Amino acid sequence: MQDSAAAKPTSHPPVKHGKVGVLLVNLGTPDGTDYTSMRRYLKEFLTDKRVIEWPKIAWYPILFGIVLNTRPGKVGKAYEMIWNKDKNESYLRTYTRSQAELMAASLAEHSNVIVDWAMRYGQPSIASRMEALQKQGCERILLFPLYPQYAAATTATVNDKAFEFLLKQRWQPALRTVPPYHDDPVYIDALAVSIEKHLATLDWEPERVLTSFHGIPQSYFDKGDPYYCQCQKTARLLRERLGWSKEKLVITFQSRFGPEEWLQPYTDKTVEKLAQEGIKRIAVLNPGFVSDCLETLEEIAEQAAESFLHNGGEKFAHIPCLNDSPEGMSVLETVVRRELSGWV
Repeated sequence: MQDSAAAKPTSHPPVKHGKVGVLLVNLGTPDGTDYTSMRRYLKEFLTDKRVIEWPKIAWYPILFGIVLNTRPGKVGKAYEMIWNKDKNESYLRTYTRSQAELMAASLAEHSNVIVDWAMRYGQPSIASRMEALQKQGCERILLFPLYPQYAAATTATVNDKAFEFLLKQRWQPALRTVPPYHDDPVYIDALAVSIEKHLATLDWEPERVLTSFHGIPQSYFDKGDPYYCQCQKTARLLRERLGWSKEKLVITFQSRFGPEEWLQPYTDKTVEKLAQEGIKRIAVLNPGFVSDCLETLEEIAEQAAESFLHNGGEKFAHIPCLNDSPEGMSVLETVVRRELSGWV
C-alpha cells in the first residue's frame, strides 16, 4: 500500500496544515508622522464606508478637496507628541505587537497555535497576516478585533476585511470572529484593578472619574448599532464593581468628527463644564481602548488635561489603558482561550 506522500502527484504543491491561527487586530497606525504617511493612512481610514456612511457623492469632494489636504499636517503634529521615538513607531503598534508576543507565550502549551497581529488601516494589513498564517499551515483562524464594545465602524470593518481576503481564496481556512466582551467579569475586574492601582499612586483623590469612550454619530445608533448600549453596560458594571455612584463615575464620548451630532455627553464639553462648576480634581480612563494611542495619549492626557486646568481645575490624571499589563493580558488570554474551545 502506498503512503499518502507517495500517492501525491509529483506536481502537487507543498502544503502545510494542522495549525490554528490567532490574529489580533487593532484599528491602525500611520507608518510615520510625515505628511505623505499621514495622508495615506487617513485616506484608507476615511474612505471606509463603515466609518463614514455618507454617500460618496457628498463625502468625497469634502474628503479629497479639504480633509486630505489639511488634516495630514495637523494630525502628524499630534502624532509627533506621542510617538514612540525609541522604536520609531506609534505606541499602538508597540503595544499590539507586545500583546501578540505575550499571547503566543501564554499559549505555548499548544504547539499547533500561531499568534500574529495586524491593523485594519496601515501595516501590517489583515490580508497580509491572514495569508502568512495560511502559508504556515493554519487551517483555522480566530480573528480577534481588539474592541470590547461592538461597533460597525470598528469590529464589523475588521470582519469585512477578513471576509474580503477569504473571497479571493480557493482553499479557505475556517474562520471564527471574537464577539464583544464588554460585560465579561474578567474585563470589568481588570479595569477596576487598573483604576485602583493608579489612583493609589496619587496624593489626591478625584472628585469625578470619567469613562471616556470613542464616540460614533448618533445616526449610527439610531440605525441599530449596539455600541452605545454596550458602553453604558460597561460603565454600569464598573461602577458597581468599584462601589461608586453615578455622580462619581461618569460616562462620556470623545473624538467626534464632522458636523453630525454624536453620542453624548461629549468628553471635552464635560471636562470644561466640571471645571467651570468648581470641580477641582478629576481622572479619566478609556475603557473602550485596549491600548493607548493618539486618542488617549494626546486627546485625553494632553488636550483634556489642558482644558480642565485652563477652566479652573487643579488636578487631572489620565489612567492608562490596560495595554500589555498583566491585567490586560489576562483579559485577552481569557477571551482567546474561550473562543478557541473545540479547536485546541
